[in-house]
Amino acid sequence: MKLSVVNEVGKEAVVAVLGPGDFFGEGCLTGLPLRAATATAITPTIALAIEKNEMIRVLRTEHALSDRFISYMLGRNIQVEEDLVDQLFNSSEKRLARTLLMLARYGKRAEPEKMLPKVSQEMLAKMIGTTRSRVNFFMNKFRKLGFIKYNGGLHVDSSLLTVVLHE
Repeated sequence: MKLSVVNEVGKEAVVAVLGPGDFFGEGCLTGLPLRAATATAITPTIALAIEKNEMIRVLRTEHALSDRFISYMLGRNIQVEEDLVDQLFNSSEKRLARTLLMLARYGKRAEPEKMLPKVSQEMLAKMIGTTRSRVNFFMNKFRKLGFIKYNGGLHVDSSLLTVVLHE
């Protein structure tokens, strides 16, 4: 799923890409009258909808779920802070490399995905705050350097980490 927001002139920003087991829509638990983001499936997706009152009840009574939910929310908060720092201080090339690695789930407990779900250059541009043409330029550069491959899908090599770690 992608979470996106649109400003008053219609410009869209992708603020998160969610994977299996992730939560979304948690803003309703805080009493927000309007949703802040739109969730859109980018691959075949099965989502479990839980009514607000039921979720509140389960969070109070099912400690394993509430522990998982709190852990997830704290992780998302850290991710939002890291994304903000990335946006403020890093070049669009470095932001793209970091985004590709995050989409491939590098650094997560499970084995990283070698092939990414179908993600357009336009969506990548909206995620990192640049133009599609800049994304295209960097994707071609990454491909020529062997960091990514197009072979029935987008494959991300762990060597792409050198772009993110390079000062």
